[in-house]
Amino acid sequence: MGITRRWRWLLLGAALISLGGWGIAGCGQKAPPGSLPTTIGTPIVRVRLIADTSRVTLSATGSPTIRTTAGSAQRIDLPSRPGAVLTLDASGWKIGSVALPPGELTFEPDQDGALSVNGQRYRGSFHFIPATSSTFDVVNHVDVDAYLKGVVAKEMLPDFGVEAYKAQAIVARTYALYESRTAMPGRQWDLYPDTRSQMYGGIAAETAKSRSAVDETSGVVVAYGPPGQERIFKAYFSSCCGGAGQSAAQAFGEPDIEPLADQAVGQRCAESPRFNWGPLVISKQELTRRFRAYGQGRNRPEKSIATIRQIDITSRNTSGRPVQFTVIDTRGQRYLLTGEQLRWAVNTGASEPGNSGITLPSSFVKPVADANNIRFEAGHGFGHGVGLCQWCAQAQSERGVPHEQIVLSAYRGAKLVRAY
Repeated sequence: MGITRRWRWLLLGAALISLGGWGIAGCGQKAPPGSLPTTIGTPIVRVRLIADTSRVTLSATGSPTIRTTAGSAQRIDLPSRPGAVLTLDASGWKIGSVALPPGELTFEPDQDGALSVNGQRYRGSFHFIPATSSTFDVVNHVDVDAYLKGVVAKEMLPDFGVEAYKAQAIVARTYALYESRTAMPGRQWDLYPDTRSQMYGGIAAETAKSRSAVDETSGVVVAYGPPGQERIFKAYFSSCCGGAGQSAAQAFGEPDIEPLADQAVGQRCAESPRFNWGPLVISKQELTRRFRAYGQGRNRPEKSIATIRQIDITSRNTSGRPVQFTVIDTRGQRYLLTGEQLRWAVNTGASEPGNSGITLPSSFVKPVADANNIRFEAGHGFGHGVGLCQWCAQAQSERGVPHEQIVLSAYRGAKLVRAY
């Protein structure tokens, strides 16, 4: 990348730095959604590593500092092996033989990465937040770049190219910062450590390539809007679009913005093993059980669906990808679902007893009914197909396309800016 382009980034970033105050996640008032950080230093994100657990095992190579809600602080020696068990009851916390008052508990390692939770090392500090009188959440507070080093290597295959890794780092950074800016008021975490947000494996997941990709793109995000009013957005990505993506509006019912519109890329991601797949065959009886479970879990009409008779494609987007389906049961009742709703319904409880374990990789598919089964034919892609396609990024990387261009080709009309 040339000097001219680098300076253009810095100038764009400088203009954006004046937009809104940046509150460190969990502290103070949140700035407008999508605005960019203004403080010096790397922003903090909060990852809920474990939810509603009754115990965890903590180990450390040093003596972390414990802070309680009351503000008192003390150092504690934790064994490196096998560790000490942390529990909570009505009287408060217990870590080994040490008793601590109830309320939120914070562990700050004396060195980054020196504390392990259930045998897994993470950078940053740890907040143990009561969920009930005897259960708690474990939330990792970590600067976004340290977090990304354990994300990028989990999201990309080891043999993917350096430029694809850098593109993923920019996109994952934008996604994480957006989520931290738009977390529900009162919620004490921003991100899941899995596919509900982004895969996060902590220090054990990091590789030299993921660390380098994050460091070399530090502070760079993708933003959209009129000059001087650009904002970061929810920069979705998925494994393989199958040659035609869909918009965030089509997939998730979110506002329709240009960077998250559908687009056709042809054979660009054809190297993916999931570019073409199928047919997959699921019995109507099993599929009906899955749809009922999906409806019950989300309080949707499908909870009362009769045996499924057929599934039709109702509409396609401008890229030719199916984005709406009609499910018809034996009573003639019709259920309208988006492509992602169909995929979620088909995959609900797939591994439960009595089900085949077959799952739908994407909604880019043609359902065909016979007497007893639904055949999902002509399948393409893996994931929701919104935003960056990781296999497209890899194909471009192999052709020598720089990571900046990879990102901008995935999000039309967007810009790369330096946020911190």
